[in-house]
Amino acid sequence: MNQKFDAIVVGAGPAGCACGLTLAKAGLETLIVERGKFAGAKNMWGGAFYGPSLYELFPDFWEKAPVERYILRHKYSLLTQDASFSVDFTSKKYGKPPYNGFSVLRSKFDRWFAAKAEQAGAVVATGLEAEDLLREGNAVAGIKAGGDKLPANVVIACDGVNSILAEKAGLIGKISPRDIKLGVKEVIQLPRQLIEQRFNLHGEEGIAWEFIGSFSRGIPGGAFIYTNKESLSIGIVVQLSALTEKEISANDLLEDFKRHPEVENLLADGQLVEYSAHLVPVGGKAKMPTLYTDGMIVAGDAAGLTLTTGLVLEGANFAIASGKAAAETVIRAKKTRDFSKQSLARYPELLEQNFVLKDLETFKKAPLLLENPRFYHQYPELACELAEKIFTNDGKKRKKFWKMFRESQRGRISLWQMLRDLFRIKRAI
Repeated sequence: MNQKFDAIVVGAGPAGCACGLTLAKAGLETLIVERGKFAGAKNMWGGAFYGPSLYELFPDFWEKAPVERYILRHKYSLLTQDASFSVDFTSKKYGKPPYNGFSVLRSKFDRWFAAKAEQAGAVVATGLEAEDLLREGNAVAGIKAGGDKLPANVVIACDGVNSILAEKAGLIGKISPRDIKLGVKEVIQLPRQLIEQRFNLHGEEGIAWEFIGSFSRGIPGGAFIYTNKESLSIGIVVQLSALTEKEISANDLLEDFKRHPEVENLLADGQLVEYSAHLVPVGGKAKMPTLYTDGMIVAGDAAGLTLTTGLVLEGANFAIASGKAAAETVIRAKKTRDFSKQSLARYPELLEQNFVLKDLETFKKAPLLLENPRFYHQYPELACELAEKIFTNDGKKRKKFWKMFRESQRGRISLWQMLRDLFRIKRAI
């Protein structure tokens, strides 16, 4: 390739595809570089996608995109070794277009998304890894990939949490393992009828089920199950630094989770068809890198744009919104023929106008809150033991709720600690 592109997008995940599609639709010469053999080959998320960002690019996209199920139910469970305490929420609103969220398999979805960018006019080059940046003075002027120099007016780095290009541009320093979680995921194949029976689903309905508790062995993090048409996406997401400090394997924690009585029966007779792992940025707004410089913008996971509140872990919607905002910034820069840092400063302004930076600001205290070990040990035990006392009928005189609560709480966690944690929860979420 000898031509100079208007923009080179590195990474064909949700951020990269959204960016490339928007650029190509505006008539810009756009190259999307993806190191995997195909878009989605090296990409991973838990399996659920929420929010309106994709609707803006593709109205009624669920009728054409390879989505699995729409998420009708949300369930949250606290687990001890042999018990669980759950909250289950269902809304009829979630079962009607435009729907609230979907379960998705990345190997199918990303291929579809990249194909749409290609149909719009972008060049998608797979199996090509961006190794370095080209420079003209202090400005980024393209990339080096596969031994070739590929010049461009702007490079948009959508290459993940450990972005090599963002580091080479000096936009990001060394990321602390404390600000990263490791997600490991399996896709378990099961007959459609069996999935619908076990999860009480009908037709295209799906469930997003989140877990915290004993299986993480005190390490900050949680687990998930998402229902697909004929498979389950199951996995854990845990703090990388704590895994290293405790010398525990993430795979061991996943196996502990799969053996829990609440989970084991759901997976019975299933066949493992896919395994993947992914690093997730969870440092929040305080740990975001510099988002732009002369000739370069950073989007998606590379920009640390992931929302973690304890109730939700959301990245794909933020990735698509940031990729679209990056493209709109470049389109404007093209009109003025100014790709300087001053011109690209429009990018964070657009992120501020949509939900991305606003949500990260709203929940900026959540990452520290989620490091509290009591959420993964004492509180699940307290909830399960109290529920057991309430529902046990042993022929003896029943006690009032407060007395049962005090019996379960003593020796496990003080009232003062609980009040402090409630105050921190209020401030964070």
